[in-house]
Amino acid sequence: MNLSNLQPAIGSTRNIKRIGRGTGSGRGGTSTRGHKGAKSRSGYSKKSGFEGGQMPLQRRVPKFGFKNINRIEYKAVNLDVLAALTENGSTTTLDAAFFVTAGLASKTAKIKVLGRGEITKALEVHAHAFSKSAVEAIEKAGGKAVTL
Repeated sequence: MNLSNLQPAIGSTRNIKRIGRGTGSGRGGTSTRGHKGAKSRSGYSKKSGFEGGQMPLQRRVPKFGFKNINRIEYKAVNLDVLAALTENGSTTTLDAAFFVTAGLASKTAKIKVLGRGEITKALEVHAHAFSKSAVEAIEKAGGKAVTL
């Protein structure tokens, strides 16, 4: 066997339907499109969301709210999680690379440290944002909260 004599498995391929090639072919005449109507014409394309003249769902449903295009989305990390990650390790500086290797955030994610839980070790935490309670808890333990 080589590249010059390869062929598909038996039964895996079928001949295409050749439509519009005369009445003797069995698919002539209307060429599988039925009689009249927009769908039978050439150039027909159905508009997305079009429901045949009925009021489309997109227009029937009431609208409310908006999406703020300037929104900054943060990946939340709580103090109890930081405490659990550093209790047996010798790491005292927690930066973006640490959060990525720990699986808490992706490389591009912005990180916000929140104040749930307690922290006893003095840690230097580098993040994009901190809650007030998180800063208080970190500084109370003798650490530093550094904003990136």
